[in-house]
Amino acid sequence: MQRWRGYDATPGGWGRSVVTIGVFDGVHRGHQATIGHAVRRARELGVTSVVVTFDPHPAEVVRPGSHPAVLTEPARKAELIESLGVDALCVVPFTPEFSRLSAEAFVHDILVEQLHAALVVVGDNFRFGHRAAGDVPLLDRLGRTFGFAVEGGPLVTEDGTVFSSTYIRSCIDAGDVTAAAAALGRPHRVEGIVVRGDQRGRELGFPTANLACHRYAAVPADGVYAARLVRQVGPRRRGGGQPGQVEELAAAVSVGTNPTFSGRERRVEAYVLDFAGDLYGEQVALDFRARLRGQVRYDSIEPLLAQMTEDVAQVRAMLT
Repeated sequence: MQRWRGYDATPGGWGRSVVTIGVFDGVHRGHQATIGHAVRRARELGVTSVVVTFDPHPAEVVRPGSHPAVLTEPARKAELIESLGVDALCVVPFTPEFSRLSAEAFVHDILVEQLHAALVVVGDNFRFGHRAAGDVPLLDRLGRTFGFAVEGGPLVTEDGTVFSSTYIRSCIDAGDVTAAAAALGRPHRVEGIVVRGDQRGRELGFPTANLACHRYAAVPADGVYAARLVRQVGPRRRGGGQPGQVEELAAAVSVGTNPTFSGRERRVEAYVLDFAGDLYGEQVALDFRARLRGQVRYDSIEPLLAQMTEDVAQVRAMLT
């Protein structure tokens, strides 16, 4: 998959293309349907499929301080988009200047002048341009003017629930990683660097990997979870920095402030089953599979250790 940053950096000699546009945070089942449709139509027409996305999240620029929790880090999002068979990914820096681009200029400057769109595929709720003034009917009218077609797609729903990034964030915020996974089409992932903590887990016989996560990461609600820790054990493949060989390990994950020890800092700590190696400094990921329980404050160490032993047994039964 070709990648470039900034629509004005589009490679020269670009032919016609099928384009789909969106933030695509999470690349959930709704996004997968839209992107998949664009890929199929591009193959039918014999042209290139292009995904246009934005960084940072538009909300942070339009309403500073309102940045939503991020479901997928940029590199992970690119990997997921590539896995859908997309030919090219254009990441547009979402700046204050770009946010003031009119809907008409957005279409002319990006879709027509740079990407030479033959077809634009978007969801029914797609909005674009300054103050989100553009919608699918306007895009269709502009398409007739500039010579490209527009195909909209219905939102993906299940049992009356619309699969959206907002819905998935609400599931994660409530600790319902099972519902989040159903909407994502895969377990929710949180990434981070393993850093040194208080070493308290090691003293208790349950050494943990403490993750320093991105400030906007969508971390599940406080509680204990069954998860898979994913780490890279081989060199990254050439071309796009794609992951090489990875290892997946069962883990019991605690999210919260360690109330038994009167902790104040919210942490993500993973006890990796049957692992004796050193993870410090590694970039790892946690794929959350199920929530076991909420955070509990114990009056002494003994009941805490008993509960941790039970948590590990549950994870082992689920994941190994």
